[in-house]
Amino acid sequence: MDLEEYRASSLRQWERSADGWGRRSRELQRSSHVVSEWMIEAAVPQPGEVVLELAAGPGETGFMAAERIRPAGRLISSDFAEPMLEAARTRAAERGFNDVEFRVLNGESLKLETASVDVVLCRWGYMLMADPAAALQETRRVLRPGGRVALAVWDGPQANPWVAAVGAAVRRELDAPAPDPDAPGMFALAAPGRLGQRLDEAGFTDVRVEPLDFAQRYDSWEHWWELQLDLGRPLADLVAQCSSEQVERMRADVREAARAFEAPDGGLAIPARTLVAAATA
Repeated sequence: MDLEEYRASSLRQWERSADGWGRRSRELQRSSHVVSEWMIEAAVPQPGEVVLELAAGPGETGFMAAERIRPAGRLISSDFAEPMLEAARTRAAERGFNDVEFRVLNGESLKLETASVDVVLCRWGYMLMADPAAALQETRRVLRPGGRVALAVWDGPQANPWVAAVGAAVRRELDAPAPDPDAPGMFALAAPGRLGQRLDEAGFTDVRVEPLDFAQRYDSWEHWWELQLDLGRPLADLVAQCSSEQVERMRADVREAARAFEAPDGGLAIPARTLVAAATA
């Protein structure tokens, strides 16, 4: 893989996906708040500290930290896609956060001073970066001695049918190969021991990595299908190129897969597993 080409493609993807992430932020946080809560409890942000959120998207995890570091603390909410920061600015305004600093930052090359941050948070960002090892080294560089990082990456597709089932339905119809698990992407840090090794290599201590199981919740199978397309532009682009007959077969596959996850309230509760980690600089 040409990493420069991947970086450019990834930036375009997230710029185009930002609108969906902004509109769907409340729905996303409904299921994933447990991951943010784990990260906040692990990082223990304190009043007066500087917290940096990388790949913040709509910014929800960072906003939880902002409540802990007041009155004299500072939250830097960052993303490498400016439209994502616009989504975060909107959410901040809705929640009454008027003291957040928003910055376009590339996690692999942070334009921040060495030892200038107390806490770094990154929920589902490192595995998408072209060079996660470089990004973790940069995180280590900007943290003060004794600073903390808390992060989440996705476990493998077998533990995450909420995304794998939809992707499989599309690939079956298009006869497309499964993604390379070693390439940048959702599952790039899912292999056993890989995340801990990357943190060790970056110079972190007190490394802790553990699985966290939760459920992604949807109102219906249609909601599940539509949300995946709204948040993932590459998937939506593939589907947009298909005939109506192909799309109907994909939807039928998703509808059938949804039967295994029906919840008592009539919605869906689909298993999800993330790997959460914390470490000290």
